[in-house]
Amino acid sequence: MKHLVSIRDLDKTEALELLDSAQGMSQVNDRSIKKLPTLRGRTVVNLFYENSTRTRISFEIAAKRLSADVINVSADSSSVSKGESLKDTAQTLEALGADCIVIRHPMSGAAQQLAGMGWVNSSIINAGDGTHEHPTQALLDALTIQQRLGSDLTGCRVLIIGDVKHSRVARSNALLLSLLGADVQLAGPVSLVPMDLSALGVRISHDFDIALESTPDVVMMLRVQRERMLENFQESEAEYVNQWSLSRKRLSVLGDKSLIMHPGPINRGLEICSDAAEDSRSTILQQVKNGLACLLYTSPSPRD
Repeated sequence: MKHLVSIRDLDKTEALELLDSAQGMSQVNDRSIKKLPTLRGRTVVNLFYENSTRTRISFEIAAKRLSADVINVSADSSSVSKGESLKDTAQTLEALGADCIVIRHPMSGAAQQLAGMGWVNSSIINAGDGTHEHPTQALLDALTIQQRLGSDLTGCRVLIIGDVKHSRVARSNALLLSLLGADVQLAGPVSLVPMDLSALGVRISHDFDIALESTPDVVMMLRVQRERMLENFQESEAEYVNQWSLSRKRLSVLGDKSLIMHPGPINRGLEICSDAAEDSRSTILQQVKNGLACLLYTSPSPRD
């Protein structure tokens, strides 16, 4: 696999193979010596046009554990701030020795364009592009669910809550979990979960409490993106909390084995209460840890 830009590029067999291998790679994190020689002599560039903590650091650590040389490039401190195009930036990085470019970009389709236009020969990994996709997040989330509920996700009931309209995490999760046989339901305000999202092969709900009556095995809360989401939500922030937060009351409704997930960073008291974030059913820190396992395996070899 030379590139990873979209969950749509995977069939079920390929997705399961990735998850099985990532599970094996998770053991690397528990070893006293965490280095593997896989990418020795290769250079991985993290090209981030958007700020990130978890994603960038996870990619950096994973590449270093595979023995690659790692360079971090942020748009605001590079020639991008002077108007350099994505094409020119990528070609410059490749000329300087980049074998793999991990890109996070505010424009939907940026990673796909970089991989498909033939501008560079480097491997491309999509670390999130606009409101399009975030495939490695979906893979680590699926791995986390497998570890808690079993490897066969057929019939697993997954409820994704919040601003699905602007969420690349929600899109990739809906695609991957549905591919693996899960029953996925999206829930949120009408303005943030439009009905046309049913084209993803999922069910739509506009009432959190009614959606909880389906006894979900997994409740995945999405980060409130104040800069985009609340301006599209017609009520106040307090009303959003009342209708769409995983509160103590809603927490008490969840089954004893239901999982509470969140891609991070969390806004305590907004989309999720502290009790829910710290509950024994919460997988938030396990998701962070699994990010390394998935990235260790999905970092494609330039030899592919």
